[in-house]
Amino acid sequence: MRWLMLGLTLFGFAISFVTKSPAVLAIGLVLGFVGLFGLVFSMAADRVSASARPESAMLRPEDLAAMRTKRTAASTPTASRTAAPTNPQKTG
Repeated sequence: MRWLMLGLTLFGFAISFVTKSPAVLAIGLVLGFVGLFGLVFSMAADRVSASARPESAMLRPEDLAAMRTKRTAASTPTASRTAAPTNPQKTG
């Protein structure tokens, strides 16, 4: 698709440079700019799809909820940690 858009762009601008008719000039410019627009977006789409994760690698909502509850349970202090201070100060 990218090569088709590149060819359309080059063809449209080549027509625009060699013609003497205003109608053909307008058609060539439209072809050139439409091809350029399509070329930019097809290159962007290829770039995004190259770095995107497949949907099979995504976690389900149930898995995300389980990980979230596990994280919140691990971040809350337990009674054994708060009962005895780790660094008592000596008096006297």
